[in-house]
Amino acid sequence: MARLLRTIRLDPSDAFVFTRAAEPGEWAVPGTFLFWERPVETLIGKERAAFRSGLLGVSSFGWSTLVTIVEADAGERAGLVDALAARLLAECGAPDASAARAAAEAEIAYAEELAEPPVGTLVAIHRSVENGEIVERFRTLLPGTDERHSRAFTFVEIADEPDVEERVDLAGLAIGKEAS
Repeated sequence: MARLLRTIRLDPSDAFVFTRAAEPGEWAVPGTFLFWERPVETLIGKERAAFRSGLLGVSSFGWSTLVTIVEADAGERAGLVDALAARLLAECGAPDASAARAAAEAEIAYAEELAEPPVGTLVAIHRSVENGEIVERFRTLLPGTDERHSRAFTFVEIADEPDVEERVDLAGLAIGKEAS
């Protein structure tokens, strides 16, 4: 069993931050290779956001701010290699299928290195340019280790809570009145 990366979306922000957002649940790789031949100083707006903090969803070639570590069997890994090789050939100018496959294998091996923490760990990237080189820094949030953030996903049912009707009078609020 291998460990790989899948995109995850905790809120809709990726759809606004990136030109093309990855769909939740896509296999993912760092994707820094898409910036190797581009002068980073020419990137603006959403392209710059993808450079700084995007992880690449393989199916869509869209970007995700976060990925999660998951287990994958040999067949899933092989399918990921095939899918990434096809994208490298079709969209990145790989000279032939053999070169595309070799590059896909290398990128997926790199993703496997990043997936060493426990399954369920969230991973984020921060890219910058230092001394003319692209530098990647990865941050992780291990499941259950950050009490403050883990509480954000805790739901508590309160028994015998009375039915409360809430109304907001927006027009009244605008002139300083409260709804009854």
